[in-house]
Amino acid sequence: MTLTVLYGLMIPFIGTSLGALCVFFIKSSISDMVHRALTGFAAGVMVAASIWSLLIPSIDHASNMGKWSFFPAAAGFWAGILFLLALDKIVPHLHNRSNQTEGVRSNLSRATMLVLAVTLHNIPEGMAVGVVYAAYISGDTRMSVMGALALSIGIAIQNFPEGAIISMPLRSERISKGRSFAYGVLSGVVEPVGALITICAASLIIPALPYLLSFAAGAMIYVVVEELIPEMSEGSHSNMGTVFFAVGFTIMMVLDVALG
Repeated sequence: MTLTVLYGLMIPFIGTSLGALCVFFIKSSISDMVHRALTGFAAGVMVAASIWSLLIPSIDHASNMGKWSFFPAAAGFWAGILFLLALDKIVPHLHNRSNQTEGVRSNLSRATMLVLAVTLHNIPEGMAVGVVYAAYISGDTRMSVMGALALSIGIAIQNFPEGAIISMPLRSERISKGRSFAYGVLSGVVEPVGALITICAASLIIPALPYLLSFAAGAMIYVVVEELIPEMSEGSHSNMGTVFFAVGFTIMMVLDVALG
């Protein structure tokens, strides 16, 4: 495995860590308006990445199936949706975190539940990066190192506000800055680990690449619709989330087309 690939796998994790670092520089908690803007931005990046980095490549890889080239994309997409639906029964919802102090579903602390919820969010992102780099390592000419890098950078951009969204609310609940930062960093560890596991299983992955690309897309779209859109739309000034959704979508689209 080349250093280029290792760097690519670490970029999303670095994005999360830098976002969590905000807890040391911002004294007050994130306002509701900023929170909605950051959440909308993250959702926009994920939707654009799902389309340009995952679903379209999935269809392209199945082009030998002719008019049925849509099938792996559709099947994998639904598999990703159903996988996250099942996993969501185990890990608490992101958009339920404001009510976790009232009748939580387990004895876990609020901080631990928040980290678990965001870790769920990060699972499909790590898978997506791993699948794309596995395709590049295999010598697939339809996946360039710049195309894989575009996905890594896009997810890192999306992870920056996510890291802040974790660490800042924890700090506002009188958890120390160090612990709040650590929780934010830990939430992103699953991404490079999941990507590495995916790459190590490349010999099994490559034949099923169209399905796995769309599986990651389905999982990411599930997170956007189930977790992020409710968060960015609640309360007053919900249009702020919509505007930043468009900003995130545009940035990721430009990155993917320009670098891919």
